[in-house]
Amino acid sequence: MTKRLLIDARQTEETRVITSTNDKIDDFEYEVHSRRQLKGNIYLARVTRVEPSLQAAFIEYGGNRQGFLAFSEIHPDYYRIPIEDRQKLIADVSAKTDEELDINQNINEEIEEDFSEEELRKVKRNLYRNYKIQEVIARRQILLVQVVKEERGTKGAALTTYISIAGRYCVLMPNTPRGGGVSRKIANIVDRKRLKKIVDDLDLATGMALIIRTAGSKRTKIEIKRDYSNSMSTWENVKKLTLESNAPTLIHEEGSLVKRAIRDLYHNDIDEVLVEGNEAYKVCKNYMKALMPSHAKKVQEYNDVKKPLFQNYNLDTQLFDIFSPKVTLNSGGYLIIDQTEALVAIDVNSGKATRERSIEDTALKTNLEAAEEFARQARLRDLSGLVVIDFIDMEEVKNRNNVEKKLKEAMRKDRARIQIGQISGFGLLELSRQRLRPSVVENSSELCSHCGGSGRIQSIEVSAVQILRSIEEEGANDNNIGVNVYAHSSVILHILNKKRDQLSEIQSRYNILIEFINDNSIIPPLKKLETVKKINTQNKIQTEKKENQEGSAINDQENNNRRKRGKKIGRKNKKVTPNEDLSNEEETKNNNSINKNETKATEKTDQNEINKNIKKRKNTRENNKKSNESKSKKNKSVKIKSENDNTLDDEKNNINETATTETKNPRIVQTSSPIEVTEIDNDAKPQKPKRKGWWSK
Repeated sequence: MTKRLLIDARQTEETRVITSTNDKIDDFEYEVHSRRQLKGNIYLARVTRVEPSLQAAFIEYGGNRQGFLAFSEIHPDYYRIPIEDRQKLIADVSAKTDEELDINQNINEEIEEDFSEEELRKVKRNLYRNYKIQEVIARRQILLVQVVKEERGTKGAALTTYISIAGRYCVLMPNTPRGGGVSRKIANIVDRKRLKKIVDDLDLATGMALIIRTAGSKRTKIEIKRDYSNSMSTWENVKKLTLESNAPTLIHEEGSLVKRAIRDLYHNDIDEVLVEGNEAYKVCKNYMKALMPSHAKKVQEYNDVKKPLFQNYNLDTQLFDIFSPKVTLNSGGYLIIDQTEALVAIDVNSGKATRERSIEDTALKTNLEAAEEFARQARLRDLSGLVVIDFIDMEEVKNRNNVEKKLKEAMRKDRARIQIGQISGFGLLELSRQRLRPSVVENSSELCSHCGGSGRIQSIEVSAVQILRSIEEEGANDNNIGVNVYAHSSVILHILNKKRDQLSEIQSRYNILIEFINDNSIIPPLKKLETVKKINTQNKIQTEKKENQEGSAINDQENNNRRKRGKKIGRKNKKVTPNEDLSNEEETKNNNSINKNETKATEKTDQNEINKNIKKRKNTRENNKKSNESKSKKNKSVKIKSENDNTLDDEKNNINETATTETKNPRIVQTSSPIEVTEIDNDAKPQKPKRKGWWSK
């Protein structure tokens, strides 16, 4: 049985790591260089907003979105309180935590690690109960934070101020007041006692904690001490860079996938480490020499040009199955994996498994095989969150217990934290799994713009019916006389071929014109409707009224301005002599009378009546112009007769006398518009207009 650790880093876009047993994939790690892992990175960050309702703060640390920092994850060193109060707070909380733990502690060596984790949890809870976040944390405050959870969808990264630096055999927590111990997965009591003594001999500084990882269960004191010194040097570099940097900035990066693979996936049972890619080989070799110098000879570079590394061991075909929702079992059954944002549903089906004697035996064998395969798929795909497995129903309780034991044994190899429940009466088993990294599907895929991530799109028949309903909805509006439908060609052809009668009935019922436009970029059930509306006559009348009112107001202002201008200019003009033409005298009379009437009208009436008078005056002027043109010929003949007739001399003299008396104090109105000058017949009616203005010479 050969075990290998294979690293494929020949592509600049991605790095893949596989651990295999007899050329079957046990674990898989994947990293896209454009989406590097944020979890474990340490940042110098700034508080942008303190939210009392959430008892949390939003932090700007340099990521795509602002991070979320809960109040329970803020160390007391960052509280804005006096130093004496801070030290007293930590001492009181430690004493209170000891009392609570002494009451709940059962003297049992096997739960020592659970005791350590519970100790740290109670310390955090007691710390933040004494204050509110708005009392001790302020905006623009500088914090040293570490990413606990990756950004996912619209959610920002989860942060903490309790720093932890992971090594090969131990995890250093430099600012954790209490906690530490041995990993719970180390079940051997002898090993636990030995490792606990090693931790006590390291003489950790006050305020620090250390946890021995599962990989260090069989390690000697020298190896653990060397790993501890490497973690301490990393922490010293972090403190040094923090004092020299300005927020927000990256202080410490967790490392590339190659380093994390050697640190987390490599163990003594692995026979060889093959690396494809020159740069990755150098990094892997140097890191192995720093951690485990005696194992550096296992790291070898893969140089076969004809066959890539994964194809040489027939692993690429197994990786393609990761993206399929269906996983086949050796017995003929299969699993269906449906992964959502927070829930993973797994259905176990018997499929072609028909070799057993009874239904119970078939269900038991298929469920046992499905439990083992699920544990493998959970590591490969990083299935995390709440997982619900629907096993095939089994009547005997003994068989259910066997399936539960098989699942727990298979999940022991997993590095994530897992809580497994029991199979219910409906055949459902619930478990929760910690999210170690973004899943392969999230890293290597994008959300489908057509199906919205569901994996299915609407059928043509249903899309056609929905389009007809939308047309009816638009046709019910009386203002619409037409509808333009933009849709995919397959949907349009289905409507025109199979729904022609309904389409014509809708057109006749609503009296609308329906037009289809082909647009293959629109995938069902998407569609686009444009309506053609009627021209509303009432709206037209209202707009015309508004325009008339605006025009009358403008004309009124222009007339007032003209009157003012005319008064000013009239004072400068000379008086009219009695020898002027008869037409000029009559014109001044008409202008004087019009001005008097206008002034009286403005004094007696309001603004609306003025507008009406202006309209009437315009109409009378137009009528006078037409009548003047028709009567111009008659006025000429009357003038010729009046010159030959002697009886008109007396009338002219009378007219001249009246003109001289009235023009002693004349009121001449001159405006920018031309003045109409006409000759008067016996009935004193306007005759033959002549255009003459004050500007004429």
